[in-house]
Amino acid sequence: MVKNQDPWYVHVGLYVVVAILVVILIQVAVVEPREIVAQEKYNKSEARLRMKNLREAQLLFFKKNEKFTNNLDELISFINTPYVDSIRKSFDSLSNRSMDPFVNLNSGVFTPESLYYSPKSHQRFLLEIDTTTSYDSVFTNRGKFIRIDTTVKIGTKFRLEDPDGYGHIGDLYNDALKNTASWE
Repeated sequence: MVKNQDPWYVHVGLYVVVAILVVILIQVAVVEPREIVAQEKYNKSEARLRMKNLREAQLLFFKKNEKFTNNLDELISFINTPYVDSIRKSFDSLSNRSMDPFVNLNSGVFTPESLYYSPKSHQRFLLEIDTTTSYDSVFTNRGKFIRIDTTVKIGTKFRLEDPDGYGHIGDLYNDALKNTASWE
């Protein structure tokens, strides 16, 4: 039988190296992906909450101005007006529930200034409105052509999109999807 000639400290050193490699493997294979998934879940939830609040702001803007806006700065400024503040502070007389259309973000508070950017990439949300042109022919009672009337409507529909791909709200072409979210 052959006797092992390696000193004991060589074996201990190899065991320590193997243990360190196992810890690194567990960190890379289990812990870090869990943190990445948790961060991705937070970003998705936060982006959708911000887009829901922007949708509510657009609907209030439309209620007051009879058109949507494609300017995020104007929309956030509108949220800070006394008109929106009075709606946020109002209560339903029957149920005594708040009429505040905005939802709190993941942090627990609603901050209008956070609605500019997507939480993952910190890029601005993409906001577009439609422009609808209608043409109508005008004829006399005898059927003689007089002119073509052209009517242009701006801001009857909007589309709000997250730059990180977490969804969109609204559609510029389909009335059935006018104010709906892609994840609802």
